[in-house]
Amino acid sequence: MDQTARPFRSVLYIPASKPRALEKARTLPVDAIIFDLEDAVAVEEKPAARATLAEALAQGGYGPRMKIVRINGLDTDWGADDARAAAGMGCDAILLPKVERADQVLALADLIGDTPIWAMMETPRGMLNAAQIAAHPQLQGFVMGTNDLAKDLNTRARPDRLPVMAGLGLCLLAAKAEGIPIVDGVYNAFKDEDGLRAECDQGRDMGFDGKTLIHPAQVAIANAAFAPSEAEIDLARRQIAAFEQAGAEGQGVAVVDGRIVENLHVATARATLAKADMIARLETA
Repeated sequence: MDQTARPFRSVLYIPASKPRALEKARTLPVDAIIFDLEDAVAVEEKPAARATLAEALAQGGYGPRMKIVRINGLDTDWGADDARAAAGMGCDAILLPKVERADQVLALADLIGDTPIWAMMETPRGMLNAAQIAAHPQLQGFVMGTNDLAKDLNTRARPDRLPVMAGLGLCLLAAKAEGIPIVDGVYNAFKDEDGLRAECDQGRDMGFDGKTLIHPAQVAIANAAFAPSEAEIDLARRQIAAFEQAGAEGQGVAVVDGRIVENLHVATARATLAKADMIARLETA
């Protein structure tokens, strides 16, 4: 699948140290998996987790799901070894935690060759430097770390996420400017379906491509929230048809449901249909 156009509705964290979780992930309807060598793995288990993950990825069976390995930071005892090992595992990308400067991306690139890099954006300094980080030529995606960001900001949790909005917005602008995907942070109350749905809808409205998840029970809600709805697909088709008809009649704009349709609306409509088609192909692969 085209890596520049694939969907990222659901991006599930899986502990790299848990063989049963690694096995179950092969059957889950997620768009991407983050195989976690960092926060989800105890200090004493980190070298063994690296070997467990390498074996699981060598066995394969993850189908079209994007395989992202989150390593430990390069300033830790395990980061460099994680990076070299991950580059040889056949993963689709390596996720670097707590990225604050572009030179951190460069340091990882020096260790892993041309393997694509994603960045965890989770600190105030990272937010402020988001544009330069996103511009690194090997950087191909952002993952928001909203729990760490909230901790550093000393905020209180709010359903509207107002305290972290400035950081989310800076990273969204940087990602969109460089044309790379960006996925929203996790929703911690994994049994709260209404809360998750509301936060997914908020993230989708902001422009995020998907949601990072901490539990398989969250997958269906994220997949639905970040996929075009039947109503959006129908509107996209009607907008394209109306605009093409207007063009055939020598007109530069069309009207659908009482609203003007111009070139920019048609571009969005075509992107909506392309995304729906990619999701359908991913789900039948």
